[in-house]
Amino acid sequence: RIAIVRAKEIDTLIPFGIATSGVVLSTLLHAADADYRVVVVPDCCADLDADLHACLFDKLFPRQATVVSASELVDALRSAETGAVSN
Repeated sequence: RIAIVRAKEIDTLIPFGIATSGVVLSTLLHAADADYRVVVVPDCCADLDADLHACLFDKLFPRQATVVSASELVDALRSAETGAVSN
């Protein structure tokens, strides 16, 4: 899978989903280990264990990725699309 992403010259991954402690965590760690820029969005993720979800976003994810809200991500994508530079 990483070979496909590399072939398309993608350098940033944004994992999200309903298993913060499963698929999101695994994807984030694998991508970070492979030297990808990773952005995670807490309000686009969920987990059955709310305490673990909060702990991951408060303690672990900021060490491996950029943590932004959905609205911040949308704003950044819009700015990139129009060529605007944010402060």
